[in-house]
Amino acid sequence: MRKLAFISACILSQIGYAQTNPIITKWLRNTTGITGRHYVSGNSTPFNDAVLANVQSVQYSADWVYMSTNGIPSYITGPFLDGNTSLASAQNAIFRMPLVPQPNTGTLSPTTGGNIGQFINGVALFDYRDGVAWNSTANSLCGPLPGMSQCPVGPGTTRAWNRDAVLAEKGGFDCAKAHPADGNYHHHQNPSAFNLDLVVISTVCNLYPADGLYVINTNEHSPLLGFAADGYPIYGAYAYANTDGTGGITRMKSSYQLRNITSRTTSPTGATVSNGPAVSTQYPLGYFKEDYEYVAHPSDPTYLDIHNGRNCITPEYPGPDGIYAYFTTVNANHNSAYPYVVGPTFYGIKNATKVTSITETTTTYNPALASTQFDIQEKELLVYPNPAADFIAVQLNKLVVSNQTIELTDMLGRIIDSTQVVQGSTLCYFDTSSLYNGIYFVRIASSKEPQSVKVIISK
Repeated sequence: MRKLAFISACILSQIGYAQTNPIITKWLRNTTGITGRHYVSGNSTPFNDAVLANVQSVQYSADWVYMSTNGIPSYITGPFLDGNTSLASAQNAIFRMPLVPQPNTGTLSPTTGGNIGQFINGVALFDYRDGVAWNSTANSLCGPLPGMSQCPVGPGTTRAWNRDAVLAEKGGFDCAKAHPADGNYHHHQNPSAFNLDLVVISTVCNLYPADGLYVINTNEHSPLLGFAADGYPIYGAYAYANTDGTGGITRMKSSYQLRNITSRTTSPTGATVSNGPAVSTQYPLGYFKEDYEYVAHPSDPTYLDIHNGRNCITPEYPGPDGIYAYFTTVNANHNSAYPYVVGPTFYGIKNATKVTSITETTTTYNPALASTQFDIQEKELLVYPNPAADFIAVQLNKLVVSNQTIELTDMLGRIIDSTQVVQGSTLCYFDTSSLYNGIYFVRIASSKEPQSVKVIISK
């Protein structure tokens, strides 16, 4: 009997530990049947898809966590205005990730094309590249995109100048700063909507608004956004200034900077390589990954290392040792900054993989056994435009882990309209085109203590 009780206690202890491990507990599981939505060019009304959004299930063993997803977010995808005819489509994928990541003490693993991590809503993370390079023999771009020749392959072939997708393909990203490749919807960069940047560099949100995965808040530690293919966590752009969790909140900075070059004849290490195009308006600095060089800042902990991360305390990994974490770097205007998320090499052992089935005994994550730090009372409402005419957008400062009801009321407290911010999203809209001019209020009705923001309708 004692032995049975001991075994039971050990099992419960392991379950309890697992239920607090962020790589198990922080995925946005779809518990309400939310499906994806998408825009098509020329129509600002989104279409509803028959594909489940966010993460469908999470299972774990002693060593691995298995996350099943269609790779579809709950925020609206598309359109992709650079001629990309692909739509975000179901990936029906199972990703196996290490329960306990390990640092790589050997040869570093470079990031590659395709998935190099997963965001907590199951959407893929890609690195800087789009598969396009410079063919110095033909003196032109080469790659897999329509109208391009294939890049040379074979012994001795090098790709000295590799194109940066974030700069080169900006016109093809949707409002959430993402696009699909053969249906695999993915972010190369900080997954916060273009129109939330301090300096807006794309107008796609004007006609096709969406919200992305989170809203940058300069006053608090950014949320945990996902996990890289080595199992280490990915956070947003802001964190504790010091690695021990002190020093206030500040922006994490990339240690990569543009090189001081006008011609492309050497690599960032100074080695002579095949020529790329001269720096010009057509091929500005930053157009290629090799336009950047790494400059260490050992005395400033707000600058990240060569992998775009650091060892530090975070809210999910409080110590005493914290965790190694990557950050989605942005510049002072909140525009994405190279190397964007992870790269160009991994810090840890890259052992996450996509599998077709689960072949070991696992436990299915049961969120009812886990605690959550989510508290709607901590939310802040952003309502814009204000004053408004035909519509108002309501944005929460964090993504929500369960559907939240938002109400529009008049001055007497009567409900004029009601909608929802769905799980894994931060944004909703009200059509105000038929309302009279006057003062109205927006509130989070599902909060224990509803918050209200005054909005003026003026046409």
